[in-house]
Amino acid sequence: MTLQQRTIAGIVAVAMVGAVGPAQADPKDYRFEAAQPQIPVSSNAPLALRLIHLPSGKAVTNAILFQPQLEMPMGAATMPTRITPSAPDGTGLYPFVADVSMAGPWILTVSAKVQGEAATLTGTIPLNAVASAPAGSVDHRHGH
Repeated sequence: MTLQQRTIAGIVAVAMVGAVGPAQADPKDYRFEAAQPQIPVSSNAPLALRLIHLPSGKAVTNAILFQPQLEMPMGAATMPTRITPSAPDGTGLYPFVADVSMAGPWILTVSAKVQGEAATLTGTIPLNAVASAPAGSVDHRHGH
């Protein structure tokens, strides 16, 4: 094979790889979900989410999550709060710690990159914050 033939063969091979390329899944193949939809009212409220690959039904274990935002909807406005990611456990559970100051509905918005996917995934996860009963409180609603 001459140098010119090898060069042409190389160009054709690169073009074929580029034309075929890796298969790209649709971002709609993924869903974010809360590990527990109820979270406590606390300045250090633990919460966690999973990123599910819908075709397989399995949690994605190697995603890189970023830009988490936790907000409480308040009519036309929102009340944002501090949220800090914790180290993932490698099983597909992505934990966070947040300053959840009020009981009620909260929305977590987060983005993720998944290995092998060109698109950035972004999702919103509804959560409900509940205040715990004060220590030592007694429920006096029973009928006497």
